[in-house]
Parts: sequence; C-alpha cells; structure tokens
Amino acid sequence: MINRPDYRSRISHFNGTLNAFVDQTNENGDGLAWTVKSNIAVRNLPLTAGCAAYKNSISVQDSEVVSRIRQTGGIILGTVNMHEGALGATTDNPEFGRTFNPWKKGYTAGGSSGGSASAVAAGLCDIALGTDTMGSVRIPSAYCGVQGHKPTYGIVPTSGVVPLSTTLDYVGPMARDVDTLWKAMSIISSKKFDMELPLTNLKGLKIGVWSGTSETDISEAVIRGFKDVCKRIQEEGAIIFDFNPPDYEYSKSRRAGLLVSEIEAAKTHGVSTEEDIPDGFSKEFMEMMLWGSRQSVEKKAEAYKHIEVIRHSAKRVWCDFDFVISPTAPQQAFSFDDNVPSNQADFTAWANFANLPATSIYSGLSAVNLPLAVQILGPTDQDANLLGLAMTLERLFGKPPMPMKYSFVN
Repeated sequence: MINRPDYRSRISHFNGTLNAFVDQTNENGDGLAWTVKSNIAVRNLPLTAGCAAYKNSISVQDSEVVSRIRQTGGIILGTVNMHEGALGATTDNPEFGRTFNPWKKGYTAGGSSGGSASAVAAGLCDIALGTDTMGSVRIPSAYCGVQGHKPTYGIVPTSGVVPLSTTLDYVGPMARDVDTLWKAMSIISSKKFDMELPLTNLKGLKIGVWSGTSETDISEAVIRGFKDVCKRIQEEGAIIFDFNPPDYEYSKSRRAGLLVSEIEAAKTHGVSTEEDIPDGFSKEFMEMMLWGSRQSVEKKAEAYKHIEVIRHSAKRVWCDFDFVISPTAPQQAFSFDDNVPSNQADFTAWANFANLPATSIYSGLSAVNLPLAVQILGPTDQDANLLGLAMTLERLFGKPPMPMKYSFVN
C-alpha cells in the first residue's frame, strides 16, 4: 500500500479556499490518486470543459486516458476547475469560480489547467491531468511550483477530451516530483517507459539557451532566476549556446496560435453566428469563437501555414542541440486584480506548434516567495530522455516545496 496523506480529508479542509475541485467521486483504493481536468471524461461525472452550457452533461464512459489509469489501479478523486473552454490562462471561470494559487491569497493558479496545478501544489492528489494547447499544463505548473510535462504529439490519447484545438491540444500530467511524472507517463503513454528513470549527465551536454528574452515583457524576477539556472547548469558541465526558435515570432506566432484555437473552438461548440450560440457561454468566450469563425479563408490559411512552417523548421534544431531551455513563463503568478498579460504563452507555444515534448521544472523561490520555473524541451519522441534531464535538474534545484499553510494538515 502506498503511504500517502488522507486526500479526501485534505480536499475537504482546503478546497473551500482553493476552489480546485468541482466534482468528486467516492472511489478508494491503494493505487496512485489522480485528479482530472474537467474537459476530460470521467464516467458518471459532468464533462463541462469549464462551460456552464455543459454543466448537466454527464459522461457515460471514461476517456481513453482515464481508462488507462483505472487499468493500473489508479484512483480518480474527481474533476478540477479550468478556464472556460480551455481558452485562457487564469482559471477565472464565470460559472465555477476562480481557482486560487496555494502560494498567495488572491493570486491565479494559471490556466487553463489551473485546478490541476492548484490541487497538486496543495497536496490534494498524487497526480493531476491537464490539457495543453499553448502552455496550459506548463504555465500553471510554473505559477504553482509543481512539475508538469507536455508529451510528444500523439503518445497520450485525446479521445474523450473536449478539444480546444485538435491541431494543438495535448494531455499531460502534473506532480510534485519528476519521479511521479515518470510513473504517470508510464501509465498514460502509448510509448514504453523503462522501470528506472534515466538520469542525464550535464557534462558535455549541448543546451540551447533561449536568448530572445528581451523581445517580450519578462519580469526581473524571472530574468534573475533564469540567469541563475543557466549559470548552475554551466557549472555542472553543460555547454550552452544562444538559441532562438527558427521562424518563431512572439507577436505573430501568438496571434496565429490564438486564431487557430478560436477557429477550432468554434467548430467544437457549433458556433458560427450569434444565432448559433446556446445559453451557458460567457460573452468573452462567445466573442473569441465568433472572431475565429468570421475570419477570411486567407487569414485562417495564413495562421495554419505559419504553424506548419514552425513545425517543419524545428526539426533542424536538434542537429545543433541536445536540449533547449527557457523560462516557462515571462512572469510569476499574479493577482486576479492585475491585468492579464498577453504574453503568458510566449515561451511555451513553440512546443505545441513543433510537436515537441516539454517539461516545466521548479527552479526556486523568488524574493517575494513565489515559485520560479524553467522549461526544458527536447526532440520529438524523446520524452524519456527529457524527463531524465528533468530529474537531474530537480536534484540540482531541489524538489518543489509545499506552501507552508498546506504542509501540516493531513
């Protein structure tokens, strides 16, 4: 039997403050305890995708990824909150409320998988599943100080998931440590993972350091933290080089990814004109879907073409580098009272466009006691090696701590 906290008691004690869980099961058992983002089907629970329009839609069967979890004895604790339709990065949900960051009162947990990250950070589960279209596993992982992995395209099934973008969506796990991420991937992935997580020796490793940080609005705390990470991996023997993703441009690429998401969300929810829109979608979400559906054929084609160019050009990166490292997000978690930055996904979207595996790793706390994180990226289908590097970095930086308030109550 796995020695673990009494998660049901912890959920009962803390969820009223965090608003991470929206629905719970009554399952018990000895396997790993999972929570699932509410756009991933869990039988007998609502499949809302964070939308009031679907709050009475009950799943009659599990998604494929949840089925794989159950086959290994995993326990599904329930479903967790998310940004409406998965189109946003704050989890400020108009129907199900805000999910809060365990590290600071009134702060966002990120999104769209904010409930997943908050639940893991507060110790309410072993593993949480999220979805990631341009960073929605990695951004909340970074904000909440947990480890999160976006896998290579296609190795974790998306059947039974309400899509935001069928072009860019991935399902990925979050956990408090890399070893648990490895266990999660061995369960949900169609690729075979060895029993032992391989460590990566940093000595002689060629790492591309994302150098275009001056081209986006990045906070001083993130800049300082990233410089420290680069210094430390260099001291461990890594050979670092300046790197910028070929054909990737912050503003243009951000707009292309958003437009593709809006276009495909409109198809998912059957929205093409204002008359099509059912009750239960917020004004903001409706406007975004309508914007996508109304764009010209030429503008839509340009967005898809831009992503395809990035995907193709990314293949040549790995002739020069073993891995690439960047900040996960340009900022740390922020207050719900602050304006939402438009650049949250500037470092994460490239992996979705290019079909690359990417992992967000906790790298320390800033002066204001909020988590810092770095993102590591590797070649397609090299998830195992990437997680090996993640384990090495976790040993270098330490495992993510639990926010003090959540550390002492079982």
